Amino acid sequence: MKISCVILTMGNRVAELNRAVESALNQVDGDVEVVIVGNGADVPEVSATPPEGSAAVVKAIRLEQNTGIPAGRNRGVEECSGDVVLFLDDDGWYADQKVVSHVRDRFATEPDLAVISFRIMDPDGSGSQRRHVPRLRAGDPQRSSPVTTFLGGASAIRRSAFLQVGGLPERFFYAHEETDLAWRLLGEGYRIEYDAETVMYHPQVPPTRHAQFHRLNARNRVWLARRNLPWPLAVLYLTNWVVLTVIRERGASAALKSWFAGFFEGLRSPAGERRPMAWRTAWRMVKLGRPPIV
Repeated sequence: MKISCVILTMGNRVAELNRAVESALNQVDGDVEVVIVGNGADVPEVSATPPEGSAAVVKAIRLEQNTGIPAGRNRGVEECSGDVVLFLDDDGWYADQKVVSHVRDRFATEPDLAVISFRIMDPDGSGSQRRHVPRLRAGDPQRSSPVTTFLGGASAIRRSAFLQVGGLPERFFYAHEETDLAWRLLGEGYRIEYDAETVMYHPQVPPTRHAQFHRLNARNRVWLARRNLPWPLAVLYLTNWVVLTVIRERGASAALKSWFAGFFEGLRSPAGERRPMAWRTAWRMVKLGRPPIV
């Protein structure tokens, strides 16, 4: 199976981007096709080159404006020729040289596997970041398991499955686009796995560093429900998240104000095509440990 790797960049982290590209190119049994997408920015020149004798290549494309994470990754996938696409943040890198061979083996032998979500570790190797474990019971990051969502910048996706369900929802721009894709993949009968053996390093950075985090988080959560859930589940899902957010953000009036502004924006504005999941898919998610109400 051929492996491609899509890396989004804003062109402002040259050294980090070079490290990311190098970690993808230097994989054992790799020959990885690396596609760097400049999201509204020129792609910096990188010094990383494929090892001697490798068939790996590096391609760069520039988008005229910052179209957001999902649209940027969709453009990258369009440029890929791989059977499996790795998504890697430009400030992340793979922990060892065996990630690609492990990913290739899993996808080659498990035809219903659509996504592998990687384990993220602190750069100093001190431990895994619990908040990046895509399941409710995140206490043991070293335990692999089936999951119902994944981490976009630390994942591998079967390209044919990605295209089958329409890729990432571009209107989302940032936040919850992976869950939208994951729910649609589950509806088609695919599996999503958190694989603790596939490890990448990434600096600890709070998601709230993005100025529009709370607004987009709320808006996209509403769009996610409107696009994918039967109406009874959509109401339960959104009610649950209103309660959880009020509890978590109590005392943070600015955050709550921004969140509720995004929530009502999500109710008023077009969410895109509605394809509610079958009740059997919802039940499957219940059995996987994360019903689509939380």
